[in-house]
Amino acid sequence: MSDLRKELSETLDEAEWEWLIPHVQRDAVIVVSLDLDLLDVGEAIATDNTSSVQQWIENQLITKPSNTQMGEWNSDRTKRFNTLILQPYVLVQEIAA
Repeated sequence: MSDLRKELSETLDEAEWEWLIPHVQRDAVIVVSLDLDLLDVGEAIATDNTSSVQQWIENQLITKPSNTQMGEWNSDRTKRFNTLILQPYVLVQEIAA
């Protein structure tokens, strides 16, 4: 495991939707598809791996939260997410109920 990946894995955490709202308000939340590994995405962003990141964006595997998603999450403020803080972003991945 690379030093960066190890460092990122130590910052993986869980958060409730309500805790993420301030980060959404500053447009810093990136939703990561369940088809991707959160650490892989964090590592790619941290190392400026633009080809991978661009491909994920084009395939809508990493996105900004949609109004529909935010509406669903607002109705269940205890909805939980795996999170990875990668300044200035907060990468989130839904945890299946």
